[in-house]
Amino acid sequence: MSTAPSPSPGPSPAPSPRGTGRFPGPRARNPVGSHVAVAGGLASRGLAYAREIGAETVQVFVANPRGWATPAGDPRQDEAFRAACEAEGIPAYVHAPYLINFGSHTEATVELSVASLRHSLRRARRIGALGVVVHTGSATGGRDRATALAQVRERMLPLLEELDRDDDGSGTTPWLLLEPTAGQGASLCARAEDLGPYFDALDRHPRVGVCLDTCHAFAAGHDTAAEGGMKALLDEVTAVAGEGRLRLIHANDSQDVAGARRDRHANIGAGHIGTEPFRELFRHPATEGVPLVIETPGGREGHAADVALLKRLRS
Repeated sequence: MSTAPSPSPGPSPAPSPRGTGRFPGPRARNPVGSHVAVAGGLASRGLAYAREIGAETVQVFVANPRGWATPAGDPRQDEAFRAACEAEGIPAYVHAPYLINFGSHTEATVELSVASLRHSLRRARRIGALGVVVHTGSATGGRDRATALAQVRERMLPLLEELDRDDDGSGTTPWLLLEPTAGQGASLCARAEDLGPYFDALDRHPRVGVCLDTCHAFAAGHDTAAEGGMKALLDEVTAVAGEGRLRLIHANDSQDVAGARRDRHANIGAGHIGTEPFRELFRHPATEGVPLVIETPGGREGHAADVALLKRLRS
């Protein structure tokens, strides 16, 4: 699963625009930012942290990532967050809770998954987020992949239809962004080719996109550290999912080797992927305009350093 910011040690920070009160201007090619903690205020806490580390884009939770609660949120914080992101051109994203699994054999889990994802989608619209990231889940209880994907179709398609019905023309209808996993257990979608059956199960709905996690892809067996490996991955994602479906990238290095199927994020350049593949990622036509969000260890200093390093690789 994705990891939210943690307090473990990280690399030394690069200078960040502390105290400016505003975000640095977003770049045309790829805004670079971070998942940010929002306990204490979506706008007052989350956006302040993002500014301190030099982020140009943000990802947030709108519920406990390891729980099923669906909090209403603070309308004042929601409006302040939305207004700031609109005024300063900051792409924002919501990460749905980790417990969601539309492939579960347990009806209670599926029902809770529906309610949780509906909540994230509605809150995303309210705060002006461009997309909601959800893990693609697994086929539990010994069921086969086809049976689990049929259930994904049955329970997730109605939520996408709700997106269409609720579209108020404001331009803030969020995308549902499928995040392939690192391949643990009976994962429904880990490698790029797995996106094909998943998209087909959802009738390739026009609001379904991809959130590509570089650590997950590496752990699932895409050796992006090898020469041309990142290009090969991005070529395959585009071929399988379709052009324009890649909407967000979780930029994380990996503590483990390619194919390990272990989801352990590392700071950029401090793991087995290294820095050069991220430079290659920025040059690929499929990533044109796609924001990058880090989910790396190191707390404030580590995040500021990772954001600064990715900006250097971008340039």
